[in-house]
Amino acid sequence: MNFNKDTKVLIVGLGLIGGTYAEALSDKGYTVGAIDKRAESIDFALNKGWITEGRTENDSEFIAGFDLVIFALYPHIFLEWLSENQGALKPGTLLTDVTGVKSSVVYKVQDMLRGDLEFIGAHPMAGREMSGVEFANKEIFKGANYIVTPTEKNTEAAIETAEELGRVLGFKTISRLSPEEHDEMIGFLSQLTHVIAVALMVCKDSTKLADYTGDSFRDLTRIAKINDAMWSELFLLNKEELLKQIDIFSDKLEELRECIATDDAETMRAMMRLSKERRGFFDKPTK
Repeated sequence: MNFNKDTKVLIVGLGLIGGTYAEALSDKGYTVGAIDKRAESIDFALNKGWITEGRTENDSEFIAGFDLVIFALYPHIFLEWLSENQGALKPGTLLTDVTGVKSSVVYKVQDMLRGDLEFIGAHPMAGREMSGVEFANKEIFKGANYIVTPTEKNTEAAIETAEELGRVLGFKTISRLSPEEHDEMIGFLSQLTHVIAVALMVCKDSTKLADYTGDSFRDLTRIAKINDAMWSELFLLNKEELLKQIDIFSDKLEELRECIATDDAETMRAMMRLSKERRGFFDKPTK
């Protein structure tokens, strides 16, 4: 399909990311509709002008009116929705998603789809600690990364459409990874960091610690304000890869502990220098 201003876009799941997609796309002149079980979410997006029409039920006639469908749902709900409602999608509809794990989702979706539909996985690497469409803000996509996860079942046209969607949304870097490459990357860069933040916050009662802390602890644990339902599902869906990353981190933590225990300042400083060098690649250039 050609992704242009005539493309009608349906967003299923109007939370933080789904709402941000709606805001960004409508701002660029696209016709956007939405389905969400919360009437308040639909009303909010309508009042903002982010969608032209919305439903709280899976209306077959409504669903059939769109060319591109974006799923912003928990993985298990995404699979349930497709199982129950893909019959309402018109032939030639392109499907994509925002799901934070891929290997356990992409192949299942592609295997269950009708032959006249196509699904191309994608992952916007952006978010906030709050949930809900009320906190949607297209600015979170600016300068952020967007990953497309094609398989051998995808056409080049669908892959290019997904990449163009990322550009229209405002993402800076558009990348292609296999579902497996994506899950290894996300296991380290995102899921492990959330594991560390959660572990830090449950180490000690923080009732009074907030009165003493500096910015370093706040910065390190910002993502500990976590959506437990979503993240526990993502952790378990990427279980094998995440456990590998936890083991790698544990080994390095133990190495650093040993340096402290044995007064090995030389090795410790070498680790710190390597840490500083590698962290530099993540700094965004100033204008």
